[in-house]
Amino acid sequence: MCSPGDEYLSFLSDAGCDPGVIEHCRVVRDVAIRIASDIAGAGIKVDAQLVAAGAILHDIGRSKTHGMGHADEGGIICRSLGFDESLCRIVERHIGAGLQANERAEFGLSAVDRIPETLEEKIVAHADNLVKGTRVISHEEFVSSLDRFDEPVRERFLALSNELERLKKPSVV
Repeated sequence: MCSPGDEYLSFLSDAGCDPGVIEHCRVVRDVAIRIASDIAGAGIKVDAQLVAAGAILHDIGRSKTHGMGHADEGGIICRSLGFDESLCRIVERHIGAGLQANERAEFGLSAVDRIPETLEEKIVAHADNLVKGTRVISHEEFVSSLDRFDEPVRERFLALSNELERLKKPSVV
């Protein structure tokens, strides 16, 4: 039985991603689909197919580098494959809760903001934050993992998490 996004798995292996990266992407996809389903269940429109595709492809750039530039490399690869721009942006904006231009410059990357903007971008970024290797971590582990960041970055992670949690709850009118 195929899961959503499975049709994109071959692109990971064709690009040269190792089996560990591919398995990580599968787990991130499963978490992302669960988040998307919960949000859709609360009556909010979410493109689950785009979420699944973005989650599978989010680390395709790891075929070129495991550094912070893997998201940029992934965007380049996805554009070269002719994928829709919305999918390319998920790949480019998935690191952490996004990176601001000044933060990217500190890593030697182009000084442009790569903050998730669409709901689908946010879901994939957060799902990736909840998966370490192939292990899904608890909310407590997620919060503890943020201790290594300075306050503004930690707040961005928490704001993303809280936003998605709020969206999972049906609105009462």
